Amino acid sequence: MYERIVIAGGGQAAVQAVDTLRRRGFAGALTLVGDEPWPPYQRPPLSKKYLAGSLERERLLIRPAAFFAEHAVTTHFGRRVTEIARRERRVRLDDGLVLPYDALLLATGSRPRQLLAPGRELGGVHYLRTLVDADRIRAECAAGGRLVIIGGGYIGLEVAATARERGMEVTVLEMAPRVMSRVTSPEVSAFYEAEHARHGVRIRCNETLRALQGDARTGRVRAVLTESGGEYPADLVIAGVGVAPADELARAAALECENGVVTDAYCRTADEAIYAAGDCASHLSRQYGRHLRLESVDNAFEQGTTVALNLLGGETVHDKVPWFWSDQFDLKLIIIGLSSGYDTAVLRGSPATRSFSVCYLRGGELVALDSINTPKDQMAARKLIPVHARPNLDRLADPAVALRDSV
Repeated sequence: MYERIVIAGGGQAAVQAVDTLRRRGFAGALTLVGDEPWPPYQRPPLSKKYLAGSLERERLLIRPAAFFAEHAVTTHFGRRVTEIARRERRVRLDDGLVLPYDALLLATGSRPRQLLAPGRELGGVHYLRTLVDADRIRAECAAGGRLVIIGGGYIGLEVAATARERGMEVTVLEMAPRVMSRVTSPEVSAFYEAEHARHGVRIRCNETLRALQGDARTGRVRAVLTESGGEYPADLVIAGVGVAPADELARAAALECENGVVTDAYCRTADEAIYAAGDCASHLSRQYGRHLRLESVDNAFEQGTTVALNLLGGETVHDKVPWFWSDQFDLKLIIIGLSSGYDTAVLRGSPATRSFSVCYLRGGELVALDSINTPKDQMAARKLIPVHARPNLDRLADPAVALRDSV
């Protein structure tokens, strides 16, 4: 049984591991190291309610500030683990403090990919990942201001919807032929492009960033230039071009990393005393038969639980079907499973009703579902996908037939 557990990271996976360990009776020393100066908080609202000003900072906290002291958790907020000494089982923090461990959880998350174009250092150019980022952006989101968002993924479109509702002029630039192209079908992309256009958001696809042009007098961005010759005036620019796993600490410790810290199905690295969970982890999925790195709150929550149970002596496999969500205007998109590699997409319902689903199949098996304002479909998909269901295509395409009855 472990006596000293150290957790590097202060997000959802870290908090869930702490909560599960204490609730399941772990009485040893538990230490949490988070590189931000406040207790762990939820990130999804940063691009939505918090950015809109309708959610207070205190309500972002995953657990109340007093939770950690009440559960005898030693915290080092505003500190960062800089080195892992695997043989000695010790970590060193950026202030020089050395912490011994019997088991270590890496929950270091991810960080935004950076723009490489000239002008990226200009004032008014932002990324959205942390509370500080959101506060800076919110301070500059003025009604009538011109916002250009680089990237048409979840973050870009969520910020676009929020900023438009705050009265800004919003343009989204996407280098791919359609928005959300990595995660959804052309039908869903077209629907969201139309919805954003209906709300006054300008979306320009097939646009590659060339440079950010600044005002010599103020040092702030004034326009975004693209390779096609486009020039988009901007008072504010937000880059949402994806994230990369924060796995530098693991790499320096000679742990295997390939698009994240590589783990087995138990969230354990090749070092039996070190686990990884959340955005930084590439875990072996038995459901999909390959390693996956997933960027979602649900995945972090489930992996944090799995790690805790295994630290308590269990042999729990992390093999949940992943799910993701995105709130844009009054639309709730929920994605169950992973659609990559699908060979058939079946539409249930009509996009014109603003309530429909798209089912993705590979070799006749249901592997994923996109649900737009259709809670019954996504709830059924959660049960069908794990059992590798093979629905009848005619029944699947009929929205009058319940999804659960299509098999």
